[in-house]
Amino acid sequence: MFKKAFNRTKDELKDLPLVDESGEKVRVREKRLEDIENEYFWRTDQELSRLDATRPISMSYEDFFRYSREEMRFASYRSKRLALETLDGIHIGNVMYYDFNPQKKETEIGIMIGHKDYWGKGYGADALQVILKYLFQTLELNRVYLHTLSWNYRAQSAFAKVGFKEVRPVRRGGQDFLLMDLLRENFS
Repeated sequence: MFKKAFNRTKDELKDLPLVDESGEKVRVREKRLEDIENEYFWRTDQELSRLDATRPISMSYEDFFRYSREEMRFASYRSKRLALETLDGIHIGNVMYYDFNPQKKETEIGIMIGHKDYWGKGYGADALQVILKYLFQTLELNRVYLHTLSWNYRAQSAFAKVGFKEVRPVRRGGQDFLLMDLLRENFS
């Protein structure tokens, strides 16, 4: 049944193609150890944590480094964390796909532009175009969805700009989100 629904076995999924794709403003690539310092800074930032519906992490940088290094070494076929950088090589954020479901041919995505100098300048929308192209064309998914905070209109605008449609409001962990999705046939 698994093979019928998706043409890759579980073992083959562990070796999904590496991501190194560029758009007009950003490159989406595999994470590197040197990205961890920025990631730690962004994950301890109050404002970024609020926008990500989390609390700032409180672990030490050394613990976070060890955790992140292990996460890179032992990748999961159900999720993948990727780095976003400008075409000049400046690491500005991250994008992730997770809850990857090969049977349903769908996944959830999340994105964070951690470098605030790049907010509101189209980098997020370009990064979304790049990762969506990878998910729809390389992984041959049919649906990509996300949850965004109901009050985060800047994110909703970026998602709508690349074709995401509102599905319904969702309440999780005491917060209000908007479920949005994009089907392959609606992606251009």
